[in-house]
Amino acid sequence: MNRIATLATAALSLFASTAFAANPMVGGAPMYENRTIVENAVNSADHTTLVAAVQAAGLVDTLSGPGPFTVFAPVNAAFDALPAGTVETLLMPENGDMLTKILTSHVVAGDWSSADIVAAARASKDGFYHFNAVSGDALSAQVRGDNVYIFDESGNASLVTIADVRQSNGVIHVINTVLLPK
Repeated sequence: MNRIATLATAALSLFASTAFAANPMVGGAPMYENRTIVENAVNSADHTTLVAAVQAAGLVDTLSGPGPFTVFAPVNAAFDALPAGTVETLLMPENGDMLTKILTSHVVAGDWSSADIVAAARASKDGFYHFNAVSGDALSAQVRGDNVYIFDESGNASLVTIADVRQSNGVIHVINTVLLPK
């Protein structure tokens, strides 16, 4: 009886840790699977620039919708690495179309886990999984060792630093650079 109880407890513990694993913390904030992409992103201290840009572009309602969406979410440092004045210029009302194009180049229709992306990249002949963002721009994913990189149309690589942050309307993968359309 004691051995059976021990095995049952171990099995339940294993099941609980794998099936109900908590989302990773992002920007010092817990991410909740029952909240939308926007509801979670506003709590991340690492994504204040992204949230301001999404608000300025009028994409809050879209990214709060049912989706599912896969969002490659650049951190504040990624925006800071852009040439001086770029973010301020993009946030000007007259540049709304350009801002929207850049932001939607970070969004893919569907719910793409890191396992899905890795499998697709490894199954391809050239080692890259090629797909389109909502903006229509081409993205590519490549696996290097244990890391996944997302490439924009210019060939700039962005490292996925936190993968599989589950949302009620999709998934976020945190990245370390801004993807730029041509």
